[in-house]
Amino acid sequence: MTTLSKGANMPVAASTVRAVLGWSAGPGVPDVDASALLLTSGGRVRSDGDFVFYNQPRHASAAVRHLGKSAGADALEVDLDALSPDIERVALCASADGGAFGQVPGLHLRLFDSASGAELARFDMEAGTETAYVSGELYRRGAGWKFRAVGQGYASGLAGLATDFGISVDEKPSTAAPAPAPARTAPPPAPPAPATPLPTGSGEPSVRLTKGEEQLPVDMRKRLTLRKQQVAVSLSKHGVTKLTARVILVLDASGSMSSLYSKGTVAGVTERMAAVAAQVDDDGEMQAWTFASHPARLPDLAVGDLPEWMRLHVRVGQLSLFGRRKPPKGLVPGQVDMRAVGIQNEEQKVIAEVRAFVRDHPVPDPTLVLFFSDGGVYRNDEIERELRAAVEEPVFWQFIGLGRSQYGVLERFDTLPGRRVDNVGFFAVDDIDKVTDPELYDRLLSEFPSWLRAARQAGILR
Repeated sequence: MTTLSKGANMPVAASTVRAVLGWSAGPGVPDVDASALLLTSGGRVRSDGDFVFYNQPRHASAAVRHLGKSAGADALEVDLDALSPDIERVALCASADGGAFGQVPGLHLRLFDSASGAELARFDMEAGTETAYVSGELYRRGAGWKFRAVGQGYASGLAGLATDFGISVDEKPSTAAPAPAPARTAPPPAPPAPATPLPTGSGEPSVRLTKGEEQLPVDMRKRLTLRKQQVAVSLSKHGVTKLTARVILVLDASGSMSSLYSKGTVAGVTERMAAVAAQVDDDGEMQAWTFASHPARLPDLAVGDLPEWMRLHVRVGQLSLFGRRKPPKGLVPGQVDMRAVGIQNEEQKVIAEVRAFVRDHPVPDPTLVLFFSDGGVYRNDEIERELRAAVEEPVFWQFIGLGRSQYGVLERFDTLPGRRVDNVGFFAVDDIDKVTDPELYDRLLSEFPSWLRAARQAGILR
């Protein structure tokens, strides 16, 4: 075993190592947690999924795992051979809850060979006001790996440390579960694309009157009417003049979506999709899901409740860095604790959950799933299996990319063979706020009608 001082390094011959953060626990000693960041040559994570910690204990590649905590110790395991070639470093980090590291006696990091159990190195650390630490790092050197004793502290806590490495973090504890506001509080600012007025000639497709829309604010009600007309026109262009369908909305709430939530883009998308349900769903309501590391079903969205529904339920996922041992405060009935949803992209989980809902709640009409994501898709095999298995189900999956970033298998589904019908549509836009309603609905509904015809011919739909 080698004892290292700050800044020293050593080669690592083991293929899998266990890093154990240790300290002397006792009354008044802050709680300490270990975490890891998978970093590229630029010193940044590729996505929030490259952060492994207590609420995200396993990397998608299975190369890094949070093993869990015992009294005075918290451990991580790193399979160096399983790391992607573009990962140059694994930063071994620590955070203190309830005080600074200067109040944590005996703080140290030990590195073990996981296979043999032999202790490879020990690094004893000293700290002051810091509440987060990079205790050490594993890094590539030629064809092998080395370990360096780092000992760099952050007074801004784990949130500050993670942000420096490219993680999206909501740094305000109060946002983990916002307290309910008065019933008439406005939803997040939604910058709706201008609704293009439509001609009202006798040949115009009919527009449904939706229960509850008379309760909407005047401007929102006007937008809804114009958008329902545009939905009808877009369907008519593709040969569908009368249609009843169940509409399901799925919203990506992963950490990378934070800016799209904060500037009102997701609220704007929700309002525009409500017009689709108002026009084609028999009761004008949408079922809705949000997802990141885990899926969560949201309360059904009725058109008349649209402003309040957006205020309560259009919310981004969170790292849960704060108050994770405390019960959530301020949640109202039906509101999801977004700390449980997490930050990572796990599309296959919400796809499976929506499929199960459709099977358990059959209706005579087809189902249209409107699935919004900003990319970062990496569970390609699992997603493909789910969507291939869904071919025989009365569901069309329309994916909409909010930006152009790593959509993986979703972009390739049109060319994937071996399916009786093409049950998946996909398109991406750079800035959906700038896309007009006619263009959006034309693209959104361009493949659904052809699937309807093919699914009826194949006997999937009656």
